Amino acid sequence: MRLIPVQIASIDQLNLPPVLAEIADTRRGLILVTGATGNGKTTSIAAMLRYINDTRHAHIITIEDPIEFLHEPGKCMIIQREVGADTENFRDALVAAMRQDPDVIMVGEIRDRETAATCLKAAETGHLVISAIHTPDAVSTIQRYVGLFEPDAQDVIRERLGDCLQAVVSLRLLVAKEGRKRLPAVEILRVTRTIRECIRRSGRLADIPEMIRKGRDLYSMQLFDQHLLDLVNSGLISMETAIYAASNPEELERSLRIE
Repeated sequence: MRLIPVQIASIDQLNLPPVLAEIADTRRGLILVTGATGNGKTTSIAAMLRYINDTRHAHIITIEDPIEFLHEPGKCMIIQREVGADTENFRDALVAAMRQDPDVIMVGEIRDRETAATCLKAAETGHLVISAIHTPDAVSTIQRYVGLFEPDAQDVIRERLGDCLQAVVSLRLLVAKEGRKRLPAVEILRVTRTIRECIRRSGRLADIPEMIRKGRDLYSMQLFDQHLLDLVNSGLISMETAIYAASNPEELERSLRIE
């Protein structure tokens, strides 16, 4: 069982990086929110939709399985559809949604090739598509998305994904130092022109983490280990918690001891 709050928290209330508001301001393309089950993907997406609902006029359609948060209309008109009750599957709901002139489409989860293909098509036709996918970090998200398709189609998918992907937000929930709550460690990839080229060429995916590291000041990108270092230095999580959650525990431990 999962406890779901009635009120939708804001990006600030969830201790998410402020750059998520900039990402939510994107007008077209694909935004992927990733992480393991129970790490806050749905809650973070709900916070981004709340930000859109509070700040601009738009038509939002959500397709969920099941509906977890109920969005009250603010500046936006919001239609929420549940798989099983309002539609048979994500793909059919997406096809129907694109006929309703939406500005934003939220897809609860990308689970199969058909949903992934339809999300790409919706992003390519001028919509903002926000969805979740079960992957641990930005690079594995790109690999997983492309891997949903047949091998002979993957080169074309890389080209299309390189054109329309705008950001990947990866989440890991950690126990706070005080022990009473959990805090998100967040990896953020914002797709620049150079990163688009890396997505299009599978052999260059390994270059992306270093580009994220270098793009922190200019584009507000960050690796998990960079954010973990910040959380430890702020006294919000313990060193042990950070090392356990790190992508590269040895390097993070060395950085912590140097500081």
